[in-house]
Amino acid sequence: MQAILAVTVPFFALILAGYVAAQRGWLPVAAIPGLNTFVLFFALPCMLLRFCMNTPLAELLDPVISSLYVACAVVVVSVALLLARFMGAGPRDSAFAALVAAFPNSGFIGVPLLVAMLGPGAAGPIICTMLVDMMLTTSACLAWAQRERSAHEPATSPTAAFLAALKAPLTNPLPWSIVLGALMSGFQLQFVGPVDKTISMLADAASPVALFTIGAVLFRSRSAPSGQARSALMGSVVAIKLIVHPALVLGAALTARAMGANLSDLQVAAITLACCLPSASNVSILAERHGADSGLVARIILGSTIVAFVTFTLWAWGFGVDPASRAAL
Repeated sequence: MQAILAVTVPFFALILAGYVAAQRGWLPVAAIPGLNTFVLFFALPCMLLRFCMNTPLAELLDPVISSLYVACAVVVVSVALLLARFMGAGPRDSAFAALVAAFPNSGFIGVPLLVAMLGPGAAGPIICTMLVDMMLTTSACLAWAQRERSAHEPATSPTAAFLAALKAPLTNPLPWSIVLGALMSGFQLQFVGPVDKTISMLADAASPVALFTIGAVLFRSRSAPSGQARSALMGSVVAIKLIVHPALVLGAALTARAMGANLSDLQVAAITLACCLPSASNVSILAERHGADSGLVARIILGSTIVAFVTFTLWAWGFGVDPASRAAL
């Protein structure tokens, strides 16, 4: 446990530092979009690009992991949608409750944290899950959110709504950095010296700046107005995110392996622990853009981030993770 905390505490401490800096006014709220831009368009794409370049193509596009993760995402999204609707949320709020329940913060936290805990071999499985979340889970939930508007526009079919929602991930630089890295890995290409050094410098900045930015974003989001006080819904979604989602993925992975699927202990640990991460912080921005209850989503993200420090550590301990030897299970 002490070895696990030695890895997790610095990551969550940086998030807390960003929160305190924004709370104290040391980091102006107006500066947060600039930090987000630096992380999203410069540092994080370079980090993912570097990981993908150094990961075998078969690990980045593993069909077993992708299929398993898609199936579990469908279940989590469906359960969260039904729960939110049962608790009185509208189509848009239900869609974003489902997205925040199924979309872990794999980019900002997951890749650097799990690579530090499990070793470079964890990068491929995590990036596999990221592609599913960015391209499919996000698009499906955004399409569902648009049903409310589509009801007044009969010409808009569900397929058209999904294709329109697909524009959001396609304008996100992260999937493209993964694709470029995968191509370079497949063709065994490398950047020339000065370009490689520039990418490495930006990549090294991704983790600390991203974590610090998450803290600042959480502070800014904590006071976002919420249409209704839905404490029960918030608590339920956090539980789905941090307990149900990883348990479902672990059960599915072990079942698939028992049926003959080629899944290593490292892969099972990586995809399960990825699901133990708090909700992706950018979902609150998407909720605001689409007219959903961004306050509700922001509180779910804040709650999942606070609780994840304990639950993620316990999940890692349960797996027998030893960051010193980078062994799991």
